[in-house]
Amino acid sequence: MDIRKVKKLIELLEESGISELEISEGEESVRISRHPRGTVTIASPAIAATPPAPTPAPAAAISAAAAAATAAERQALARERTVTSPMVGTYYSAPSPDAKPFVEIGDEVRVGQTLCIIEAMKMMNQIESDKAGKVTAILAKNGDPVEFGQPLFVVE
Repeated sequence: MDIRKVKKLIELLEESGISELEISEGEESVRISRHPRGTVTIASPAIAATPPAPTPAPAAAISAAAAAATAAERQALARERTVTSPMVGTYYSAPSPDAKPFVEIGDEVRVGQTLCIIEAMKMMNQIESDKAGKVTAILAKNGDPVEFGQPLFVVE
């Protein structure tokens, strides 16, 4: 697929406000999705011979392609929720270097339970879970700098 077409699709995705787009042309397939912190990523699983470049797809076609997401993907997204960083700072998984982490993958958490600490301007801020469930992924490592809105945990 032509890189100009991919760039145009990214621009259309940003302008339309939809969060995900998948387009297939013959044996080629491109999937573009917007993550919670607003970045756009491109995954291209199969690339074959490039066909001639068609005209850019209108916004209505993009909306139709986004609406065609499978039911399984929607159900998985409904079950999994991402806990994001409410501030810029340094991520710590435990209250002290020699202490046990607040949560580990597979732990059940409840609303209000401390998940981690983010140090910002010499202040230690406890980050609490806003949802109950099972921790399926920890997306930050101890001592990593984190940004506002960066995904930290996936709770199912």
